[in-house]
Amino acid sequence: MRIVFALLAAALAYLLFWPVPVDPIAYDPPEAPGFTGPYAENNALDAADLITLPNGGLGPEDLAQTPDGAVYTTSLSGNLYRIDGAEPQLIDRLGGRPLGLKAGPDGALYIADSFRGILRWTGPGTLEVLTDNIGGAPILYANQLDVARDGTVYFSNSSNRFDPETMGGTKPTSILTIWEQSDTGYVARLAPDGTVEKLTDGFVYTNGIALSPDEEFLLINETGRARVHRLWLKGEWAGQREVFLDNLPGYPDNLEAQGDGTYWLAFASPRLPSEKLMPYPALRKLIWRLGPMVRPAPVHRGMLMQFDGQGNVLRTLQDPDGRLGVTTGGKVAGGQLYVMTLDSPWFARMPLQP
Repeated sequence: MRIVFALLAAALAYLLFWPVPVDPIAYDPPEAPGFTGPYAENNALDAADLITLPNGGLGPEDLAQTPDGAVYTTSLSGNLYRIDGAEPQLIDRLGGRPLGLKAGPDGALYIADSFRGILRWTGPGTLEVLTDNIGGAPILYANQLDVARDGTVYFSNSSNRFDPETMGGTKPTSILTIWEQSDTGYVARLAPDGTVEKLTDGFVYTNGIALSPDEEFLLINETGRARVHRLWLKGEWAGQREVFLDNLPGYPDNLEAQGDGTYWLAFASPRLPSEKLMPYPALRKLIWRLGPMVRPAPVHRGMLMQFDGQGNVLRTLQDPDGRLGVTTGGKVAGGQLYVMTLDSPWFARMPLQP
């Protein structure tokens, strides 16, 4: 009997006191809207073809189209592929874990690498690190970026607290950050002269960003609070930030400006029932101690949303059966809609009418 009590006491002590990296913050989220109204369920993504990366590649997170019309993506292992043909073609081996990918006005590819910062690529063997710190403080978790016409690079840093390179990768680090609700994410700007500065902070897992066509404002996805912000860059409201889209039905990932005043937003997962535990930090810490089997995780249910510069939802394209896995981004290039994924061996592609 003493052994039983000792084991129970040890188990209780573990659940209550064992040190874990997460230190949850109380948050009372609004009730999710579900898949109703403008988010009503559909199966539009069933029409998309799955395009598999060669040689066992995984995780085509984002895509970019260069001025010559070429379309590129990367993989979890850091490979760079050209993907606008019938089959993806391996172009270079970049290493790291590239996430955001964008073509600049100079024709170069700009990369937000979650391990290494902001990179630039102009051809095989040319990869360079543009910046990996701000004022000497490391950029821990570069996520997505956009490039202005003058070459200024705007980028998001998902967390200034957890480093995905030492925390098991981007997926577990994103779950950890959102479960904790720490608001250390920020958005920064890299000027053509190399100057780097933070523009705005206080986000729970900053993610996709996109410039407006006139570059007057920047849209910013805050995954951990299921909303989109607008940061004014020019005009009388320059420097001010406001919530642009709130209480979304899922957790927004990448955000792509289409160039016509509309944007494509991908949801990594629908909102989870575990949000009901957000007001209870101690309970969330205890659940984290129980291990990966009981911790929250993304639900495979693909969804893209197109909206305009006034925040009007134009359409949603969905994959309720989750065959795509975790959807991370979408963009029309060369008359095809590309749907990107976090850790699947494929992305999707389909013709899309305007």
